[in-house]
Amino acid sequence: MRAMVVRKYGAPEVFEPREVPDPQPKAGEALIRVKTIGVNFADLLQRMGIYPGTPKPPFVPGLEIAGVVEKIAESGGKPAEGEPLRAGEAVVAFTQFNAYAAWAAVPVRQVYRLPAGMPFDDAAAIPVNYLTAYHSMFAMGNLQSGDRVLVHGAAGGVGVAAVQLARARGLVIFGTAGPTKQEYLRKIGVDHAIDYEKNDFVEVVRKFAPDGIEMVMDPIGGKCFSRSYKCLGPTGRLVVYGLSAAAGPDGKRSLTRGLTTLAQIPRFHPMKLMSDNISVIGVNLGRLLSRGAMLRGELDEIFRMYATGKIKPVIGKSFPLVEAAAAHRYIQERKNIGKVILTVK
Repeated sequence: MRAMVVRKYGAPEVFEPREVPDPQPKAGEALIRVKTIGVNFADLLQRMGIYPGTPKPPFVPGLEIAGVVEKIAESGGKPAEGEPLRAGEAVVAFTQFNAYAAWAAVPVRQVYRLPAGMPFDDAAAIPVNYLTAYHSMFAMGNLQSGDRVLVHGAAGGVGVAAVQLARARGLVIFGTAGPTKQEYLRKIGVDHAIDYEKNDFVEVVRKFAPDGIEMVMDPIGGKCFSRSYKCLGPTGRLVVYGLSAAAGPDGKRSLTRGLTTLAQIPRFHPMKLMSDNISVIGVNLGRLLSRGAMLRGELDEIFRMYATGKIKPVIGKSFPLVEAAAAHRYIQERKNIGKVILTVK
């Protein structure tokens, strides 16, 4: 089969199309014919070699796919929702690497049936982005109608998902993005759009919420964690789900940049958190895949919201699988609005 292989850690140019052996599903796995692949910022970090658990090159990156079940290995077991999978069913799946390929063998517990009629493009744009946002805001964060949330990178994949979910639940939304995306933020319902190049987001938040807000969603890291914390009031929640500040603009791994980013991360002392009545929440979907029933329940709710039109994935751009390097470069240069996907012909 055709796969896009990271031959060494580095810039997007390290991608190389290769013919590799077809995956052979083991007991408890489903073989999936891949139709679309969700591209996430985590994939860029994998390519650079700074994502936790990344294999040594050569390897195939990627975390999520949408496609069709080809077959189930003997003793395949049951998917997350409990009903046995059947060949020909449309599904999404978490792959934990090995997504940028024509076929994937995936543990059935990480496979989820699609609602009837959902396009594969939309399907590949949902799992990582919408589950990250939903789990952060409503499972861990318990946000209620009228609460206020600041979403960093509000025009990105998780950002757009968070804004849509927040609107559907009646939240007041602050959102940061670059100058070219401000009009888009207002268009999708961000109440307070913040140009991070021109404005101090802490000052903007405190102007409209002097006592602080209920949540900040921060995938940036470094010194941004400290500034995000300053936006929160009593009962506030700081959600950390990324460290994009560690990734250089050239797409290469930089030890200096990585160490600087780590050094800038604040230490949240338990006594300080108690005194301020603030929570710091870490979210990593990769560590939740063993909680199949929980993720199934959250994804079911997301699918219901999709069916009623309350949410709709925004596909910023689609690339053929062989153009994975161009897709990564597109995200790296902060050109994307919404999700970037790869398609397999």
